[in-house]
Amino acid sequence: MTITSALTCRTADEASFQQATERNDRPAAAPMVVPRWTRDAEAGQGQVEVAVPADLEAAVRPLAQVLDVTPGAIWLAAHARVLQALSGESGVTTGCRDATGTWECNLDLDQQSWRALVGAAHALEGSAHAGAGQASQAASRGYEVLFDTLEDDDVDLPEDIVLGVFLRQIDGGEVLRLRYRREVLDSGAALRIAGYHLAALRHLVADPEAEPAEAELVGPEERRLQLEQLAGPVRARPELRFHELFEEQVRQHPGRIAAVQDTRQWTYAELNGRANRIARGLLSRGLQAEDIVAVVAERDLEWMAAVIGIFKAGGAYLPIEPHFPSERIARTLTRAGCRMVLSEGGSTKSLDGALAGLPTATKLLFEDIETEGHSNDDLGIEVRPDQLAYVYFTSGSTGEPKGAMCEHEGMVNHLYAKIEDLGIGPGDVVAQIAPQCFDISLWQLVSALLVGGSTDIVGQDRILDVERFVDTIEGGGVAVFQVVPSYLDAVVAYLDSKPRALPRLRCVSATGEALKPELIRRWFAAMPDVKLVNAYGLTETSDDTNHEVMSSAPAGDYVPLGPPIPNVRIYILDERERIVPLGAPGEIAFSGVCVGRGYINDPERTALAYSSDPFVEGARLYRAGDYGRWSPEGKLEYLGRRDSQVKISGFRIEIGDIENALLQVPGVRDGAVVVGEAAGQSKFLVAFYSGNRPLEADEIRQQVAARVPAYMVPSSYRWQESMPLTGNGKIDRKALSRVAQEVVPEATEATEELSATEQRLAEAWASVLGIAQGRIGRQDSFFALGGTSLSAVKLAVRLKRAVSIKDVMQTPVLADLAELLDAASVTAAANPPVPSLDHSNPQPVKREDLS
Repeated sequence: MTITSALTCRTADEASFQQATERNDRPAAAPMVVPRWTRDAEAGQGQVEVAVPADLEAAVRPLAQVLDVTPGAIWLAAHARVLQALSGESGVTTGCRDATGTWECNLDLDQQSWRALVGAAHALEGSAHAGAGQASQAASRGYEVLFDTLEDDDVDLPEDIVLGVFLRQIDGGEVLRLRYRREVLDSGAALRIAGYHLAALRHLVADPEAEPAEAELVGPEERRLQLEQLAGPVRARPELRFHELFEEQVRQHPGRIAAVQDTRQWTYAELNGRANRIARGLLSRGLQAEDIVAVVAERDLEWMAAVIGIFKAGGAYLPIEPHFPSERIARTLTRAGCRMVLSEGGSTKSLDGALAGLPTATKLLFEDIETEGHSNDDLGIEVRPDQLAYVYFTSGSTGEPKGAMCEHEGMVNHLYAKIEDLGIGPGDVVAQIAPQCFDISLWQLVSALLVGGSTDIVGQDRILDVERFVDTIEGGGVAVFQVVPSYLDAVVAYLDSKPRALPRLRCVSATGEALKPELIRRWFAAMPDVKLVNAYGLTETSDDTNHEVMSSAPAGDYVPLGPPIPNVRIYILDERERIVPLGAPGEIAFSGVCVGRGYINDPERTALAYSSDPFVEGARLYRAGDYGRWSPEGKLEYLGRRDSQVKISGFRIEIGDIENALLQVPGVRDGAVVVGEAAGQSKFLVAFYSGNRPLEADEIRQQVAARVPAYMVPSSYRWQESMPLTGNGKIDRKALSRVAQEVVPEATEATEELSATEQRLAEAWASVLGIAQGRIGRQDSFFALGGTSLSAVKLAVRLKRAVSIKDVMQTPVLADLAELLDAASVTAAANPPVPSLDHSNPQPVKREDLS
């Protein structure tokens, strides 16, 4: 997922705005104020004109006398409110032109009344008039909009002005004349902006004591467009739950292969029978509708049967990875109020530690249920469309994970959207790749079962070895798979070095991170006939809500998130939950069947994010905390977040969750975690801490790893004698973020001479990690320099599999890895491979015909 802008957006402006939203302040100069809104960009200027209603015109002059200001100050205040709505910023900058010349006007609308804003505008007029000699020389360098109250003829817009708003007196009254650049706006957008000015002015004259931000600018016609035409299409879905739709496929194709895991495979009948037995095992132990059932298991066929069995029994599925720390598992089970935990032999070590302090939770092993002799027949239990289907826990800003609850109808709607947009059909194989706690794992697991397809559960050992992964995609006849962009980059790098055809592959989806145009271009260069889908959504909205389906790389520099999927409504709202102007930035909010119930047993955090839809009676609204805007093509564009939430390798992480774990480490007095990203490198987490003395990085890492999942463990740790503070006494995260950008490049100053193998490794590390080769020393650790499991994948590709992912994980120090590489070379030289007499191609795992 990534940002896109309208076709005409200037890169510098976009970057300036993005940085501003991330810093939660305004850019220093030339912010993008006017949303780019035209589908047919062309050179030249356009013009529209609207008459000022007679009652408004008549109201301005007497109000100016009451407030002791000029009429121009009143219009300027209304103009500032429009810029606030268009830019999403409380502080706005515009150029002003009057009899004294052209001057720059800066106004802050935050918590001001109209009276105060008009007074500020009048004061700026006075300052400009007092310095008239300098004002006429002012260049339009800090603004892109010009407000003009001169009564002479209009002049052409200066080259760097996007929009000119001219107040003119003509026969019959006043008019607003807007001139605009056609490569930025079309006539419809300009007319809307003129209407915003009149709406703001009407609000001002009606109540000068009101706040400008209270003025509703969007008119009825635009409101209908945003609420209706930009919503996902209304599409009927089957009045059945997922497991009932699966049972229909079982009756039609009982002998067809439903799922494969390595050399194992189950038919539809076998998978259904296993799920039915698990469901009966749960019911025999008193499971009630919507009871939470946790599954702590590896990604295998038994896991798949357990998920379906929980749905059949009317329970709600809660995934927990068996490798999570015991403390994390215990907190999750407690928060969910979970009484039953399904697991399997070999996956219970951390679970047993968690259950030791939870006497109310019961562990049930798959193999034990199998010995109880339950029936294979379908249960026929009624499950309502609004019944709870699953709970996925995400990182929490308070240090406590939060469990998003989603219902069956939202799940089914999402599954069909995936089937439709990714083209999943009978006989197609969908690869199951994502970890259990990642919400995309669910659709990967079961979507194919709705259309007579098959799921291939790809083992982690194959995922961590890109060549083996591609072999699996080819050998398993996979038609669809989904990965995070950083992993897709590794796949493309492999295909660049070893081009090959993947004849059954038709569509790949990327999600969880920004998808960059350069990667898309590389993908289509390697796989021109395989569609690429940029997917965006949140756990709270039943997974993905937007699909941008691409058959070629986008023409511009940005990749849209795409339109909403069927039965999903998306709004772009201001802080008062009102629709913002088309193309203007605001908070992304969701309505429709996708919106879940809230966070389990967490009413306070639920109330902060969920509410009633103000536009559709009886519907729920979820405010994502993500910021975005609409493009003229009716597609969503992502602009980032304004809180401490980040995405690392596709996982949604609340920084507060990690900081809570950091502060529990003995010897850490205070701490903060920020994101580092050196040039050419993936994002990584950097922990800063203070205490009596610096601690060993490995010591802190182990303590943090005992409390949070591996993907949340920072790569680097930096001791501070004292944490930098802002003026109000809080930790200065901006200062730490600046330091974090230099953490990896400054990691070491290598002076010792490297062997030939060490030099080869250092060169590969430098390329993958985005750091200078000369700064990598013999005793440096790959992961201490910011490496992750995904960058380890890229390293293996770069070294043409001379080392494996396991080698990098177990031997991360440069000198040790070089020694391992040298030893492998000696062994290979002493034991050359024996030529095979059978020159036929190796055969993939035998499978039954899926069609």
